[in-house]
Amino acid sequence: MDKVLRSIKSLIPESLFRIIAPIYHWKLAFLGALRYGFPSRSMKVIGVTGTSGKTTTVEFLHAIFSGAGYKTASMSGLRFKILDREEPNMLKMTMPGRLRIQKFLYEAKLAGVEYVFLEVTSEGIKQFRHKFINFYAALLTNLSPEHIESHGGFENYRAAKAKLFNTAPIHVLNGDDENFGFFNKIPAKKKVVFRLADYPKDLKINLAGEFNRMNAVAASAFAKSEGIKETVIKESLEKVKSLPGRMEFIETGKDFKVVVDYAFLPQALKKVYATLKQDYQAKNLICVTGAAGGGRDKWKRPFLGEVAAQFCKEVIVTNEDPYDEDPEEIINEVVGEHNFLKILDRREAIKKALTLAGDGDVVVVTGKGAEPWIVA
Repeated sequence: MDKVLRSIKSLIPESLFRIIAPIYHWKLAFLGALRYGFPSRSMKVIGVTGTSGKTTTVEFLHAIFSGAGYKTASMSGLRFKILDREEPNMLKMTMPGRLRIQKFLYEAKLAGVEYVFLEVTSEGIKQFRHKFINFYAALLTNLSPEHIESHGGFENYRAAKAKLFNTAPIHVLNGDDENFGFFNKIPAKKKVVFRLADYPKDLKINLAGEFNRMNAVAASAFAKSEGIKETVIKESLEKVKSLPGRMEFIETGKDFKVVVDYAFLPQALKKVYATLKQDYQAKNLICVTGAAGGGRDKWKRPFLGEVAAQFCKEVIVTNEDPYDEDPEEIINEVVGEHNFLKILDRREAIKKALTLAGDGDVVVVTGKGAEPWIVA
C-alpha cells in the first residue's frame, strides 16, 4: 500500500502536492493505523522529542523499564528494539514513515510489550507521522534552533513540537530549558519536571558530558513518576556502557583518543568539544566536521566553523550528506575565512586526522554518528 501511495504521489506536480500535502499525509497515517488495527491503544507509548538528546534518552528509558521487569520496545534514529530483538535503523530518517511505525507498534503489541519509547521529530510531526498513535506521555529533552528553513522560523518549529504535547495526558518537561514556560502552559493531566540539579551524586553513567547526565535525569524523572525504584533506575543506567555514535570512544591502541558523536548543530558541537577539553583534559582536539545539504539549516554552517575554530587545534571539513547541493560549496560555507583543511572524501579526512594526532590529543569525528552512508 505504501508503494502504491508513493507512486501516486510521484505523478502529482510538486506545486499541487504542496497544497494537498496535509491531506495526503493525514490519510497515509490513518491508513497505516487502520491496516494494523490501531496497535498503540494496547500499550503505553511515550514520545520523546526535542532538539538534542532524543536518541540517548530513548535508550536510557528502554534500559530502565527493561531493568524494572517491563516488556519494552523502542524506535529511534539509532535502532528499533522489541524486547531483546533489535535491528539498526537503516532508513536514513530518524522517525520512519507512518506505515513503518504502525507495523512496528503492531509487532510490539504481538510481543506483549507494555511500554514503547518513540523518538519523535518535528519533521515527522509536520508530516503527521505521529497521528493515530495513542501517546501516554510526551517528553521534551531541550529546544534550540533547528530545521528553521523547513518550518519557516523558530516559533513554527517550536509549535510543531508542541503538537505532540497536545496529544498526550502526561508531560515530562525540562525545567532548565528556556522554552519551559511555553510548554508548561500546555494543559496536561500530569506534569513531571526535571532539572540537572536532580542528577544523583552517586550515579555514574558511562556516557560523557553534562548533556548526557541531563538525558539520564529526563529518563529517571519519568521512570520515578511510573513508580520505578531509584535503586533500579541507578543500576539500569549504569549498565548502559556506550551508544554507537553518541560520545563513543573508539579503541585505537594509540596514545591518543578517538571520539565519534552525532553532534551536527553548533550548540551541540560546543558541548562535545567543551566536555572533551574539561572532563578528559584533552591536550589538543583534532576535529573532523561538516554540514548536511538539502537546504537543511544553512544558517548553521559558518557557526559550525566558528565553534571548531574556538576549540580545535586542527580542523578538517569534509562531506556530510550533500543531498542535492554541491558538497564543495557546503564545505566552503563551513570553512569561511578560517585556515581549515578541506578534504571531500570523508574516509580520507578521518585518516588525515589520525595522522595529525599526538600523545594526549583527541580526534573528534562529528556529524554522522553511527550512520555508515552518505546521502547524495
